[in-house]
Amino acid sequence: MNRYQRYAGELAALIARGELAPGTRLPSVREASRQRRVSPSTVFEAYYLLQARGLVESRPRSGFYVRADAGIPAPPPPSAPAPRSRAVAVSDLVFEVLEATRRPGLVPLGSAFPGAELFPLQQLARALSTSMRRLEPARIVEDLPPGHEPLRHQIALRYGLSGTRVTAGEIVITNGALEALTLSLQAVTQPGDAVAVEAPAFYAALQALERLRLRAVEIPCDPQRGLDLAALADALQRRDVKACWFMPTFHNPTGSTLDAPGRRELMRLLEQHEVPLIEDDVYAELYHGTPPPPPVKALDARGLVMHCGSFSKCLAPGYRVGWVAAGRFAEAVMRAKTMTTLSTAVPSQHALATYLAGGGYERHLRKLRRTLARQYELAARLAARCFPAGTRLGTPAGGYFLWVQFPQGVDTLAMQREALERGINLAPGQIFSTTRRFANCLRLNFGHPRDPRFEPALREIGTMAAGMLRDQRS
Repeated sequence: MNRYQRYAGELAALIARGELAPGTRLPSVREASRQRRVSPSTVFEAYYLLQARGLVESRPRSGFYVRADAGIPAPPPPSAPAPRSRAVAVSDLVFEVLEATRRPGLVPLGSAFPGAELFPLQQLARALSTSMRRLEPARIVEDLPPGHEPLRHQIALRYGLSGTRVTAGEIVITNGALEALTLSLQAVTQPGDAVAVEAPAFYAALQALERLRLRAVEIPCDPQRGLDLAALADALQRRDVKACWFMPTFHNPTGSTLDAPGRRELMRLLEQHEVPLIEDDVYAELYHGTPPPPPVKALDARGLVMHCGSFSKCLAPGYRVGWVAAGRFAEAVMRAKTMTTLSTAVPSQHALATYLAGGGYERHLRKLRRTLARQYELAARLAARCFPAGTRLGTPAGGYFLWVQFPQGVDTLAMQREALERGINLAPGQIFSTTRRFANCLRLNFGHPRDPRFEPALREIGTMAAGMLRDQRS
């Protein structure tokens, strides 16, 4: 991607997220050239590209402005769950939705993973072959929990790149991030305990609470700004919350990110109440432009944060390798791992350690980030054009999910069932709530750039939503 294309992409993302509102004047060519340290011709090319896309317009002797019709619909408002703990019973609905979506050939708009073509599968296969040739039989036993030491060392190095001090000694390798999250939950709770989660929440988090017989305290989540810290402070003050399970970066499903001051306030609240945080951070590498703030883990001086990551969303989904930097709870997590699945697959651990040591990971991530940024811009503009008036869209700065809120009267669970008949897989909003709220919301996966069915599928969704609204009025 050329410099002008990169600059144009960043501006397009700001327009899509509403940070550059319709009518806003872009920096002058001279000003942008000085700020970006690029030539004036690079700035001109970027502005001309945005003009060709219909996002900006040129006004004689005045400059370039965001077009009045370039805006993406406003984001959904913050959620407003009841401020009390409740038992969780979502698995039946989640399994119903997931089971239906396993049919082959569906358009994967409800999938939890980006397209397989985005991953360096051949390079990983070579790394696997190389590492297996070098594997000594004794390593199979040595790589039991906490896991393969060279891999834990590589993960610790990546923490250092974000300014987060983590040693290999507190890292436990797991079977994907979900096991890391669940083991962390087991390490700090007992059945009947209350756990604070976002609303909406990743459905697998709700399922984990249900399986462990824990109670959920839902904290509102703003699709733009993330966690409602005032509501969290009230919940921690009024209720005996034993742990928090939050996704501060590129939240699933809303795509929101908690800013740096918010992270500091979150850490202050955790320390004040001595409540551990399970930080779900599986999308942090997938930013579209500017890197997100360092994880909350970077602010943790007392070992309260269990930071969970994975290679499944950004590098190797089928390898099922995740980890947790568990702070003061590392020993408890390691014991729980030993008593459940014992070990993560040794070949996968060795292959990933070999690949990371080879230095190709950053090149892969740069390409993946650019692709997802372009896909978000496409998805947002298509949704704005195809979905009914009154639809509101999330503004993710990373990841590959778009949170959609249709007008009242659209039932996305009914839409999901109808979409299956049309060959489309969807993730309805009801599976992200303990009480089947968000009935007019939908999580859309835009991470399949080579699927030619993407745009026609969005048009189908728009048609279904419009039909539901007509039926309501008639």
